[in-house]
Amino acid sequence: MRRYVIRRVAQAIGVLWAAYTVSFLVLDYLPGDPVSAMAGQGADQGTADAAQLARLKAEYGFDKPVLIQYADYLGKAVRGDFGDSVATGRTVTSTIAGALPQTLELAGAALLLAVVFGGGLALLATYTSLRWLRHALLSLPPLGVSVPTFWVGLMLVELLSFRARLLPAFGNDGVRGLVLPAVTLAVLSGSMIAQVLSKSLFTALDEPYVQTARAKGAGRARVHLGHALRNASLPALTVLGVLVGQLMANSVVVETVFSRNGLGRITASAVSTQDIPVVQGVIVFGSLVFVVVNLAVDLVYPLLDPRIVMAGSSRWRLT
Repeated sequence: MRRYVIRRVAQAIGVLWAAYTVSFLVLDYLPGDPVSAMAGQGADQGTADAAQLARLKAEYGFDKPVLIQYADYLGKAVRGDFGDSVATGRTVTSTIAGALPQTLELAGAALLLAVVFGGGLALLATYTSLRWLRHALLSLPPLGVSVPTFWVGLMLVELLSFRARLLPAFGNDGVRGLVLPAVTLAVLSGSMIAQVLSKSLFTALDEPYVQTARAKGAGRARVHLGHALRNASLPALTVLGVLVGQLMANSVVVETVFSRNGLGRITASAVSTQDIPVVQGVIVFGSLVFVVVNLAVDLVYPLLDPRIVMAGSSRWRLT
């Protein structure tokens, strides 16, 4: 178990380093530089002379060679320092921390709805004996996956806000303002969970151990929830770990559609102004969330199926 945990932690650190390196290289090769963009968008547009630009570039370290910039920024990032925003002058850490509660609230609500919707749909579709109901339920996840997230948000705003006037369309108005964006995010994620879990449940219900449990007199509910669901949940758990990163990415679109003040709007604003420190800080933070959640999923695997650790130990000894 110790070797299993060490390998997973080492992989998580490698993913974080790769995310930081790739984002740094991509942002460095973008045309222009953030200091010039900031000077050109100010009120006194075009008044910044070469000396002022040179001073600002030296202040933010953009005048150094790429490798030296990378080494400096990486060393500071390891200590949790991502520098200051070029556009606002605030530290990147405080900028992210200020917007983080709204995004976590949205992503958490969407993830909860996705698990409830996707898991409930998969359980009902595989449990019912009515063929027409099973086909109707199983046709919903492919539809949810194929519909664009922004279109779902726009339709919910049109139907439930502008026409029915049940919920607010924009802003961070407490729980009522959270419903529409959370449902928008949950449609895609819940559909993916339902697809994977329903397929795994159908496969598990045909396994010999399930037939043995039925032969011993176990009821349908006990077979379904007590025997099949435990093994069928492993693929869905893997998808759940991936969906956390997807929720962070889709929050950029959803928070823009619903005008919510979160990491999504900060990211969109930072990209438009070429605020590289903020963009890179958000990328690393999103990677950190993705890595931590998937590391937690990897550590939960042995609790559901101890054979995973045994198989990993065997491969380790062979290597």
